[in-house]
Amino acid sequence: MFQTYDDPGGPALGRKHLPRLRKALKAAGLDGFIVPHEDEWQNEYVPPAYDRLAWATGFTGSAGAAVVLADEAAVFVDGRYTLQVRAQVDEQLFAYRDLVDGGVPAYLRERAPKGAKIGYDPKLHSPDSLERIRAAADAAGAVLVPVTQNPIDTIWDDRPPIPAAKVVPQPETYTGEGAASKRHRLGDALGGEGADAVVITSPASIAWLFNVRGGDVARTPLPLGEALLHKDGTADLFLADEKVSPELRQWLGNEVAIKPSDELQPTLAGLGGKKVKLDPSTSSAWYFEELKKAGAEIVRGQDPVVLPRACKNAAEIEGSRKAHVRDGAAVSRYLHWLATDGQSGKVQEIEACERLESFRHDTKALQDLSFDSISGAGPNGAIVHYRVTKKTNRKLARGSLFLIDSGGQYLDGTTDITRTVAIGRASPEMKDRFTRVLKGHIALSRVRFPKGTTGHQLDALARMSLWEAGLDYDHGTGHGVGVYLGVHEGPHRIAKFVNTQPLEPGMIVSNEPGYYKTGAYGIRIENLQVVTPAADIDGGERPMLGFETLTLAPIARELIIKKMLSKDELDWINGYHAKVWDKIGPLVDGEAKAWLEAATKPL
Repeated sequence: MFQTYDDPGGPALGRKHLPRLRKALKAAGLDGFIVPHEDEWQNEYVPPAYDRLAWATGFTGSAGAAVVLADEAAVFVDGRYTLQVRAQVDEQLFAYRDLVDGGVPAYLRERAPKGAKIGYDPKLHSPDSLERIRAAADAAGAVLVPVTQNPIDTIWDDRPPIPAAKVVPQPETYTGEGAASKRHRLGDALGGEGADAVVITSPASIAWLFNVRGGDVARTPLPLGEALLHKDGTADLFLADEKVSPELRQWLGNEVAIKPSDELQPTLAGLGGKKVKLDPSTSSAWYFEELKKAGAEIVRGQDPVVLPRACKNAAEIEGSRKAHVRDGAAVSRYLHWLATDGQSGKVQEIEACERLESFRHDTKALQDLSFDSISGAGPNGAIVHYRVTKKTNRKLARGSLFLIDSGGQYLDGTTDITRTVAIGRASPEMKDRFTRVLKGHIALSRVRFPKGTTGHQLDALARMSLWEAGLDYDHGTGHGVGVYLGVHEGPHRIAKFVNTQPLEPGMIVSNEPGYYKTGAYGIRIENLQVVTPAADIDGGERPMLGFETLTLAPIARELIIKKMLSKDELDWINGYHAKVWDKIGPLVDGEAKAWLEAATKPL
């Protein structure tokens, strides 16, 4: 459970493994191979046993790819990882390329030799991305060749164990609805669409649909497996034998047939003549190819679990509230520690990270972190997805800012919170930027909006104060969050990029504007909030939605320039701090309680 600080990647991995991979490709009659970051389940956090990109290159980021040809190779990352990739991947072996701007298709179009056979693992590519890659290969005169066994797997001598954690029930106390009810409700909808069944490959969807959780994926309680939901509400659930207990069989009941993983392919082969729904954004090309071979009629469409999972019911929302109160008490104790011992100038990022984790462990309810904490002091705070290692560990120096982005997994909820604090005295510029970020955060918290509004329509509210000063940030403003599931989930988000999914009641989303000055400091203020029906507006003509803030912990008052806030903004921050004191005050004591009372007084 505890976060580790060793850097498992590094240039040495590429130097060691690239020649072996080329030898294996030659033996297989291939002139190249595509290595995506994705695993067979499209996980955000890839289990070590499936992190083939890290094995081949040394790169350990959460998004990327590589192409290995006979005489050259390239690694692809997005803007979050331009510094990390240079630290972890040998530039003598891999060219650095942009994952988003052109990506793998553009590279193959430019560099794939005519007549080259480029291998790929169909279980690791979405059908849409594969089509783009195929078109690029065709343009270069190369040929894409599917492999039945990934060549990396055949030569990975020290491969970590394949995840095999037991799948356990998640009680209805937390889920708010029984698994049978969910299955029949979604099965009826399938039948209404004219489909006979849907193949579900997303571990988060399986966890939600069957009211189970697992331990196969770091930071997210997911079981790795697949499912086939039929229109009559019955289902086939494919799990490795070692994950299944008698308790699980009893929990799932007679309408769910638990089958070994190796029965998945024969089951798909038996769907000839059936109308089968499949989500191209979560299911790999392999599923489409298998169903096509079987003679099934494939219906492309969104995984039917995605939207119900995103719109939390009353029990899930109440559980999330309780988790945030518990987590808020731990974070408030930590902020008191930062305001006292953390001001010495001697504390380092790793110690600061470990101290927060210890406060969460003290709750006796923490199941895991919801992601590896981002503990960024000074210039490291300006690296949006920074992860501290023993090599990069930096002191929280006086006269700097410290950014801590963290979260916990509890049985009743998942948390994600970012706070930025001053170590010593902050500069006027730091306070100005912090206040602008706060103004954007408040705007997104206070907004009322009509049904049908999407996240990208609200995104500018969080940026307006920064834009007025010619500033901005390059990440999204909000992502969906699960309930004892993933800290990042769709289909909703708040970002500049167009998203067609409207925000609906019950959706939990983060509110996290920021500002980052490269080489100097980073600022981010993040709370989670849930979409709720808004109170009636006098004279209003349409029902409106709004947000209820779930996260409860002080926002650094010493960084706020009061005169920059409007009356409404001032009322918001004072009201928020009053709620923090009301909910969290009874849960802390001693010096931490005295500090919290002062930290939440009206400005």
